[in-house]
Amino acid sequence: MAVTAIIVVTLAGYMVLRAMRPGAGAVLAAVLPGSRALTVLEEQRQLIVMDAAAHTMHIVGVPQVAAMANLGTGGVGTAAVSVPPPDPGTAQSIAFNMMSSFGFDPNTQFSCLDNVWTRESGWRWDAANASGAYGIPQALPGSKMASAGSDWQTNPATQIRWGLGYIQSTYGTPCSAWSFWMANGWY
Repeated sequence: MAVTAIIVVTLAGYMVLRAMRPGAGAVLAAVLPGSRALTVLEEQRQLIVMDAAAHTMHIVGVPQVAAMANLGTGGVGTAAVSVPPPDPGTAQSIAFNMMSSFGFDPNTQFSCLDNVWTRESGWRWDAANASGAYGIPQALPGSKMASAGSDWQTNPATQIRWGLGYIQSTYGTPCSAWSFWMANGWY
């Protein structure tokens, strides 16, 4: 039974490949273990599985949000949400208050920043990654943050200042950084 299934799958794969008329090299590359083609096929399989899983979810309620910002501020599907300021004395509060000095509207961009940095470091100033990334913004290497202050290893404000500058120069806005993060799992 198993042998029959293997033969059927192999023949079906061959028929698909023949229909697309790839050269012999492409067919060989697709079946070699560790090949880029095999990697691409696996990535596509994972996307199909994730898409199927997403379609099986059921909405049990509609989240309540204060207001939706213009979709154009953060890219397609990354609308910023207007939020109240975070609790005083927290790293989030430091970032919220610092954002306008980088040209970001904290009322519409903070939710995106919070999404990125919650996933990167949990807003911990001492978050360390085996790759060498460090701090709230997960700078790689962490010593990059020395450009924002000599106390970069222990001061959340210094790390946030560096991280906001990084986001500004690399992505333009926190919502654009969040959009990139959602597509790539890093920023």
